[in-house]
Amino acid sequence: MKLRELQNADQKEITTIAILHKKAFPSFFLTQLGIPFLKTLYAGYAEDEESGIIIAEENGKTLGFLAYSKNYSRFFKELMRHHLVKFAICSAGAAVKHPNFIKRLLGAFKKSNEVAKSEKYVELSSICVDPNTEGNGIGSALIEHLKQIVDFEEYRYINLETDAENNEGANRFYLKNGFSLERQFVTAEGRRMNEYRFSMKGY
Repeated sequence: MKLRELQNADQKEITTIAILHKKAFPSFFLTQLGIPFLKTLYAGYAEDEESGIIIAEENGKTLGFLAYSKNYSRFFKELMRHHLVKFAICSAGAAVKHPNFIKRLLGAFKKSNEVAKSEKYVELSSICVDPNTEGNGIGSALIEHLKQIVDFEEYRYINLETDAENNEGANRFYLKNGFSLERQFVTAEGRRMNEYRFSMKGY
């Protein structure tokens, strides 16, 4: 298995990532917004100078990926500034079919304020492994690669958020990979969330 950073927003690779996201998370909110929405989102990570996508592949097949940002608050502001119209077009159909999506979309657009912190940190915003290859250590390898490229003298910790309920496997996975539960909170939509952090000892 090979791990590498996606160097640019190559449309073929971005499409592969979006399709893999849909395959792994068929019922998730972002998935319901459609492949074009996911492609726009992940292209944003590939284009942003302080963000990126790590890809796990074997024999030319993408097995999983991890999206991260070293300036998550600015990332969301830039994403909305450059792609707001495209996001609106991509999500219009889903919003008509599911009116409650509008509130969640507006909440997502305000994300830049919610994730602002006084210290510098890296956000692990998305990690995805092909369901057909789960249990082979691909997710752990992606997280380990992220740990290796983060300068913990500059960034205090790696941060992530995940659902607290009906998500036991993911919560165990993050604990197994060295993350500690920082806090629990409830979103405006009523979702109970866990926030995890990983920091290197000595920093």
